[in-house]
Amino acid sequence: MTITVNIQEAKTQLSKLLTRAMQGDKVFIANRGVPVAKLEPIRLDKKRKLGFVKGSLPDSFFDTLPEEEFDAWSL
Repeated sequence: MTITVNIQEAKTQLSKLLTRAMQGDKVFIANRGVPVAKLEPIRLDKKRKLGFVKGSLPDSFFDTLPEEEFDAWSL
C-alpha cells in the first residue's frame, strides 16, 4: 500500500508511519501535497562479504612504480 502524508501529519504520526514502512508500505512525506521524502527500512541483514573476488594479486603489485609511470598517474 502507498501512503502520502503531509509534513505536519508525519510529525504527529511518525511512530505509526515507521511501523507501516517496516511492514512494507511505501510511505511518502509531502510538502503542500508534493512528495519530498520517502520512509523505508534499513536492511541490516545484507552484510557485505569481504574477499568475494576470486584470485590473488602478485607480490609485484605492491612494488614501487617506476618514476615515469608514477609521473603519468600524478596530477
